[in-house]
Amino acid sequence: MTEDAIVREYREQGFVRIPEFYSADQLAQIRAAVERYNREVVPGVPENDVVFEADGQAIRNCWRMQTHDPFFAELPNEERLQTLIAALVNGTPDCMGVETFNKPAKVGSGVPPHQDNAYFCQEPPDVLTVWVALDEVTPENGAVQYVAGSHRDGLKVHTPSGVKGNSFGLAEEVDEATATPALLKAGDVLIYHCQTIHFSAPNVSDQPRLGLLMVFRGTHTQDSPAMKDAYQKARALMESQAS
Repeated sequence: MTEDAIVREYREQGFVRIPEFYSADQLAQIRAAVERYNREVVPGVPENDVVFEADGQAIRNCWRMQTHDPFFAELPNEERLQTLIAALVNGTPDCMGVETFNKPAKVGSGVPPHQDNAYFCQEPPDVLTVWVALDEVTPENGAVQYVAGSHRDGLKVHTPSGVKGNSFGLAEEVDEATATPALLKAGDVLIYHCQTIHFSAPNVSDQPRLGLLMVFRGTHTQDSPAMKDAYQKARALMESQAS
């Protein structure tokens, strides 16, 4: 895809798939770094920077990986990636976070419908996520599903979801039949806007669905006090319900 085609599809749909963005060699390097991170770094990270599945053993998410490991601090700085992201966030990119959604076989949990800016609280919403497929993504192993055009409808009300690792979900129900599953080959990337509604089902297959995510904002974005207030109120409600 040309850069113009990528930008056009991203602006129209709120997401865009780019096939074979990473070569087999690059993919192997990233996968090896994730496996090393899980093995060597995770045991020493703060409690809030790793989430386990219900079995207490399989890793669901790693958060803020760029603060704990130089490989993941450097990965978002690749010139090719920076050039593309600059066109999509309308300015100079700043990496807000590097994280994984592991979706282990059989035990990988689902993600409720939500918009990422409920967490990010940025104005203007020139924020996106680069979702790197390290495994093939299929309907059976929990493909992320995106509602095309939903990024243009503003930020919706979110409430506590009760899902560890994805604590907020949309207050209103989403017609899931309107969503498009992002079926990916290893090495593909899916770039999506921070206000695109998305969700995923549990992984009921024998195949893992490991994804590495890099979140970027334009350096011109700022914290929204109103969004932050709504976020803090929702967190307080969630904590009171848990206690």
